Amino acid sequence: MVFGRKNKKVVPFRTSGELDAMAAAGAVVGRALVAVRAAAKPGVSTLELDEVAEQVIRDAGAVPSFKGYHGFPGSICSSVNDRVVHGIPVADEVLAEGDLVSIDCGAILEGWHGDSAWTFGVGEIIEADRLLSDATRLSMDAGIAAMVPGNRLTDISHAIELGTRAAEQEHGRSYGIVDGYGGHAIGREMHMDPFLANEGAPGRGPRLVVGSVLAIEPMLTLGTTQTKVLGDDWTVVTTDGTRAAHWEHTVAVTEDGPRILTPRPE
Repeated sequence: MVFGRKNKKVVPFRTSGELDAMAAAGAVVGRALVAVRAAAKPGVSTLELDEVAEQVIRDAGAVPSFKGYHGFPGSICSSVNDRVVHGIPVADEVLAEGDLVSIDCGAILEGWHGDSAWTFGVGEIIEADRLLSDATRLSMDAGIAAMVPGNRLTDISHAIELGTRAAEQEHGRSYGIVDGYGGHAIGREMHMDPFLANEGAPGRGPRLVVGSVLAIEPMLTLGTTQTKVLGDDWTVVTTDGTRAAHWEHTVAVTEDGPRILTPRPE
């Protein structure tokens, strides 16, 4: 039995054994992401990247979380350049030198979900794109650091926002925090309540307790905070055409500090 799922006063939490099971699923995701990045070279299609991820996931005895989810056709979301999230991998989208690629991946192992994303460049990328990805990672790291017992949900949101503002100060430019998208609780379902915004005032929402798990996933742009969904009813793009980045880890609260459940092999 998993306790806390129906208690809206706390973020859903898991036992230590269940966290280990989630970490096993998350490790599969991490390996898939590393394999995808290694394969992401000029001339390679996003559909080929999808095939790489699915092979890694299935070879581990797991199942892709995304494939068939509300009709989504891929095992990964491949979002290139101005695509923020939920890009569909296809054969005629071929990577080129300088592309900025965000890959979101999920896997189910023994009923438990792992969910993670990262952004990287294809070959050499311009400095602005590199800094955008770094800023998004720093924002995620700030959110992860706030995953401690006693904090409230929006303490994580506020930490992510402060991480973005700190990156802006460090980089000497502004970033758009994508409006309307964010993280979520996760366990035996991929998307669970509560929703985790990537900005906002602290001190609100359910409390974090030992074993609480959230997928933390900031999305930043080089310009707008606004997006639109393309005609495929999935792909989310920036309204001004500026590039976007997306980083995500599934993270648990423990007595010894935040535990990343989606580790990536070196």
